[in-house]
Amino acid sequence: MKALQCHAWGGPDDLVVGDVPEPEPGPGEIVVRVEGCGVNFADTLIIQGTYQVRPEHPFTPGMEVAGTVLKTGSGVEDFGPGDAVIGMPGVGGFAEQVVCKASQVMRRPAGIDAVTAAAIPIVYGTAHIGLEHRGMLQPGESLLVHGASGGVGLAAVEVGKAMGALVIATASSADKLETARRHGADHVIDYQAGEFRNEVKEITKGGADVIFDPVGGDVFDQSLRCIAWEGRLLTIGFASGRIPQAPANILLVKNISVIGVHWSNYRESQPELLARSFDRIFTWISDGKLRPLVSKTCALEEAPQALADLAGRRARGKIVVTP
Repeated sequence: MKALQCHAWGGPDDLVVGDVPEPEPGPGEIVVRVEGCGVNFADTLIIQGTYQVRPEHPFTPGMEVAGTVLKTGSGVEDFGPGDAVIGMPGVGGFAEQVVCKASQVMRRPAGIDAVTAAAIPIVYGTAHIGLEHRGMLQPGESLLVHGASGGVGLAAVEVGKAMGALVIATASSADKLETARRHGADHVIDYQAGEFRNEVKEITKGGADVIFDPVGGDVFDQSLRCIAWEGRLLTIGFASGRIPQAPANILLVKNISVIGVHWSNYRESQPELLARSFDRIFTWISDGKLRPLVSKTCALEEAPQALADLAGRRARGKIVVTP
């Protein structure tokens, strides 16, 4: 079968499509025929060797997939060949087939096609767990979302709106802001035009209750200056390239919390929480409150360019590879 492979740490241009043996499931494992694999910012890190997980070479990146069960290993009772599923293998998704632990697989709800389904788990899971479980966002509170046209930022805009928040979205261009507005943002701010903190303070009459930050760097620094008393700043990632530091005196004076959100850890540590989260996400999708945006699909051979576009912050919503 065909798979995108990483033979050494590097960038998207160093990846190659090659022939690899078809996988066989071990005990408690499932082989999924991949119909869509979501492209994530973490994929750009894992191929460089800068992610928390460093697979042995050669490996195939790709953290989330949707498709059909081909084979099951011993001990798997809840799934069988032909079942439509969503899988979260962590690696291996940019291929025609991938092995997942049964605990990493869930049934794909009727009415959600494979391409759309492949765009859901990581970004909507991160947004919902981050805003509800970690950020404790309440109806009527103000939510500031950075990088609001990208995959996880746009998901946070939609989830925040579904939770009843006043949503303020920031992004770096007019067309990105228009994407955020179409997906529910009440106010939009171009942070390339200058400092956004005064505008956030004016909109919120003091500061944002919850801030969702996948950007880091200068955006994080400004966020500390426009957060409300007892506000919660959710650190999702560092797309800007700079990992910021939070001065403890600001945390003290404003009684604020800086909270880390690493969604993938919940797959092993709190699977019940994750299951409840996906139940809520799929209900909101069914009700039309969430509208996953797949801005582009591409073949396996085009996956390196998709990763480069994501790393360069040129993507809107999600890109999905269709092996």
